[in-house]
Amino acid sequence: MGKITYFFDTYALFEIVHENKNYLPYTKNVTLIITKLNLMELHYRLLSLYGKNYAETAYNKFLEFSVEISDEVIKQANEFKSLNKKKRLSYVDCIGYVLAKISNAKFLTGDNQFKEMENVEFVK
Repeated sequence: MGKITYFFDTYALFEIVHENKNYLPYTKNVTLIITKLNLMELHYRLLSLYGKNYAETAYNKFLEFSVEISDEVIKQANEFKSLNKKKRLSYVDCIGYVLAKISNAKFLTGDNQFKEMENVEFVK
């Protein structure tokens, strides 16, 4: 059996950086994918909280897992966002959710808006 692939949304990345014990199982023997948009959100949050050096270190740690966002993913993410208007999902989250689905990856998050959705690994 191969490694499970997860798309780590920004929530998940933030929890891993902060060593949330509930996210520790996702730091070993998994394949991880993210986008540079998630890195942007993480970098900004860490920059605000801890300063440039900390933010840069975290950004560089996860950069190798970043994948490109295709035009098709953007279009599907917009459709997904439109279908879920009432949830007020961010564009970054919609892109990640769609990318997870087409990559046969689980969408790892603690974001309540995704709690009951299919293909989501919800961890607080």
